[in-house]
Amino acid sequence: MAADMTVQQTISAPAQPPIGFVEFVALVASLMALTALGIDAMLPALPAIATALNVGVANDRQLVIGVFLLGFGLAQLVHGPLADRYGRRPVLVASLSAYVIANLIAAFSASFMLLLVARFAAGMAIAASRVVTVALVRDCYSGRAMARVMSLAFMVFMAAPVLAPSVGELILLFGSWRLIFVMIAAISAVILIWFVIRMPETQRIADRQPLSIERLWDGWRQALTDRFSIGYTLAATALMGGLYGFINSVQQIVGALTGDNRLLVPVFIGVASMMALANLLNSRIVMRLGTRRISHSALVGLVLLSTVHLVIARLGAETIYSFAILQALAMACFGLATANFSSMAMENMGHIAGTASSVQGFISVTGGALAGAAIGQSFDGTTVPLYIGFLVAGLVALAIVAIVERGRLFRPS
Repeated sequence: MAADMTVQQTISAPAQPPIGFVEFVALVASLMALTALGIDAMLPALPAIATALNVGVANDRQLVIGVFLLGFGLAQLVHGPLADRYGRRPVLVASLSAYVIANLIAAFSASFMLLLVARFAAGMAIAASRVVTVALVRDCYSGRAMARVMSLAFMVFMAAPVLAPSVGELILLFGSWRLIFVMIAAISAVILIWFVIRMPETQRIADRQPLSIERLWDGWRQALTDRFSIGYTLAATALMGGLYGFINSVQQIVGALTGDNRLLVPVFIGVASMMALANLLNSRIVMRLGTRRISHSALVGLVLLSTVHLVIARLGAETIYSFAILQALAMACFGLATANFSSMAMENMGHIAGTASSVQGFISVTGGALAGAAIGQSFDGTTVPLYIGFLVAGLVALAIVAIVERGRLFRPS
């Protein structure tokens, strides 16, 4: 038994990153940003897509985002085991190539149904950028160091939500919404080439796992029964529901509050910038304060801000300014919480990083996407449904964290 534990600890111990730290973080962030680019660049184009492809029901345009997220969540169960069996590099190369092709199909779609199929396929392909990237980082870092790397990566990654709507809007000024998909395909191809040239395989040969039902079941069992893995994954799932509800409905909310969608980009930039600053702050303080103290405090802050915002919305006092400011502060808390949740969920999963990441990603993204779709479809011309969703998400996450930590919140980790 002791010998088995020694072997497992040796296999699970992180190695050093194969390239320089700055380039490592930048490449990880770029891979992660492709998902955000595939979502956020669409937001200004939703009305144009609906008009061009004869989408009659306003809330149906949200499906362009929703089916992408659904594919993104479901496919994570596939990419993780493949990455544990064949390595991180081949899985990412194949998936990024498929992502380029899916976006080109979307660019030339002649019907809304074909566009949705292409978006679902694109989500399935780019799911590897979440699963395999987390496993790749876990190959090289663990604990607070992993949280620091993920925070820095998230900070760079947040450039995509900041820039993507602006780029999408700029493209619409000079051309068709179809060019947005071409742009995503082109950027993805560039990052694929960068990855192929610079990033060698990070998984040790000794960590390769057989691709069998028994091995998959054992990996899923470990990820689903470890208290921290499943607990922080479920807490992240609740918060992701709020995030996706915001993404699904923000374009309609800004239109309802202002009567003019031109303010969508400034609002989105403000929200994304606060998330980026939160991740920068986390990278600076997490080694000193610890993941639990930071994330638990941020979660309480999210609940309080959501309560205040819901009261304002219920009183009919919501304005574009209150919406933008309070939403930005809430998303800063979201960023502080989720960046640390990811590393805590992976604490004991180093020996099955790919499989564990896939299970955690499947639960958090698919569950979050379904909850976010429900919030988005509840849009009634006000922000009330969104902030009911945010408040419920925050309270559920806080309850789960309290159970996982057995009531000992805010402790040093």
